[in-house]
Amino acid sequence: MCFKTWHGYKPDIMDQLTSFTYQTGKSFLHMLDVRCKIFSMGLLSLSIIKADFASLALTGVIIATLVINAGIKSVVIFRDLKYFFILLIFVFVARALTTDGTPLIIFFNISMTKQGMIIGARICARFLIIMLLGMVFIKTTKPSSVKGAVQWFLSPVPFIPEKRVSIMISLFLRFMPFLIKQTKQISNAQKSRCSDLQPNPIKKTARLCVPLFKKTFQSADRLATAMEARCYSEDRTDPEFIKSGHETIIYLATLALSIIMILF
Repeated sequence: MCFKTWHGYKPDIMDQLTSFTYQTGKSFLHMLDVRCKIFSMGLLSLSIIKADFASLALTGVIIATLVINAGIKSVVIFRDLKYFFILLIFVFVARALTTDGTPLIIFFNISMTKQGMIIGARICARFLIIMLLGMVFIKTTKPSSVKGAVQWFLSPVPFIPEKRVSIMISLFLRFMPFLIKQTKQISNAQKSRCSDLQPNPIKKTARLCVPLFKKTFQSADRLATAMEARCYSEDRTDPEFIKSGHETIIYLATLALSIIMILF
């Protein structure tokens, strides 16, 4: 792929990749059946609600191993989740301040309790693992494969248009990188116009959200027009799933890990 230069600037294709963009590869997760990945992710996400620190640590080590095996850059993960980490800090502080228990830190008659810090850390760890599970799934699964898997799961359910729902989910996954990219572009454009000098956070958020919504709706409208121009319809060939041969092991490992998180 050839890039044109302008005044010596060469755009880096890595700048266009986000944590919500599919990344090609031939790792273990890339070759795994998408139905197995959806089942494992859903079961683990539900089991994490009851998980304690030991189970969360074990799950975190497994996810870190899968991230390394899939070739996902940790820099990209931390860059795109920086606002999520800020949210986790607020959740931790809120739980530490509002939970009764033994005070550990007292600041201006406001105390952070030991029990609250433990509960807050556990909640933040659960949220982080669930987010990483979804991120690994998106990075190693094609949107077209997700569409086929959703259609397969919903086909036995009556009164649900499985093809229409699968198309909507596939389009949502494709729009996530676009939203992140547009948010960065609008934010950088506003910073170049000294928008950081605005002290009111509500006005600053509104100035970011209004053009973002406008661009999103315009892109969605263009996409709908393009699909209609190409006579796109729901009646398409049923998807074919390719199995790697390791699905049985993953099913058993997921069940075992879920039982560990629920019971211990």
